Amino acid sequence: MNSKELAATAHAMVANHRGLLAADESTSTITKRFGVIKLESTEENRRLYREMLFTTPGATENISGVILYDETLRQKTKDGVPFPAYLAKLGMVPGIKVDMGAKPLAGFPGETITEGLDGLRERLAEYYKLGARFAKWRAVIDIASGIPSRYAIDANAEALARYAALCQEASIVPIVEPEVLMDGDHTLERCEVVTNEVLDRVFSHLFAARVQLEGMVLKPNMVIAGKKSAQQASPQQVAEATLRTLKRQVPTAVPGIAFLSGGQSPTEATLHLSLMNAAGPLPWPLTFSYGRALQETALSAWSGHNAQFGAGQAAFAKRAKLNRLAAGGTYQSSMEATAG
Repeated sequence: MNSKELAATAHAMVANHRGLLAADESTSTITKRFGVIKLESTEENRRLYREMLFTTPGATENISGVILYDETLRQKTKDGVPFPAYLAKLGMVPGIKVDMGAKPLAGFPGETITEGLDGLRERLAEYYKLGARFAKWRAVIDIASGIPSRYAIDANAEALARYAALCQEASIVPIVEPEVLMDGDHTLERCEVVTNEVLDRVFSHLFAARVQLEGMVLKPNMVIAGKKSAQQASPQQVAEATLRTLKRQVPTAVPGIAFLSGGQSPTEATLHLSLMNAAGPLPWPLTFSYGRALQETALSAWSGHNAQFGAGQAAFAKRAKLNRLAAGGTYQSSMEATAG
């Protein structure tokens, strides 16, 4: 493990207001997305869609790295260049999703544990050879009556820490992603309480596992009311609650924080990020690691038609640019109509 190499990569992933494109959808997830535009989910269509995103002119100005899926990490551009090599040459760090998904936690109805630690050391060694320089593992914490339990939080926090330690052993930067879901009817205040507890336990386990905080990136949820809540918070309230939580729980040694969008609309995710960055000097860069919030408009504009390849790239470029502005705290909602 090279500590300086890890720290340099982690800093590159969050520097200069650039952010991460999460293009690590599993085959089943991308199949659902393609279903919306009535496109068959073949390996070539999946490859072509990712190529559209990765080869967008000027993408590297806004995107610092790309999270890939196992299949995508092994695919190539139409010119035969492996995606990791193509991205790296442009200055976008290639990464890889390594968890095997959230499965029911035995004995705890409604709660999950993320699996994928078995064989991870060997997979990371292979992924490093294929060009991946960071990895991602997502833990899922749901809020409902009586949950989350302390046991579920600790089980997921320990798994995140074990994953992160294995990544650093392999000279791969771990993205540590504890996601408190926004699917329920909980208030913003309830989300803040749970997110505080989750981050507290995650960093306790990272410390216990001897993970170097200087060589990781945190990918948390924003503190936000559940989708079904009758009490929806204002964008300013979301920004304030999220910053309050991060300042309490995230050590300054962490090189940066790259938020997940977690089901927010593209414009909501961008506005919340900008409001946080506009609040003044912060201990760490706050940027984005969005999937759907970066891709939704691009996928719709492309719709699987070769003639609309450029339109898909233009839509992606616009969202990436707006989010870079948000990472600098200068995004305004009025830019949605004018940004090109």
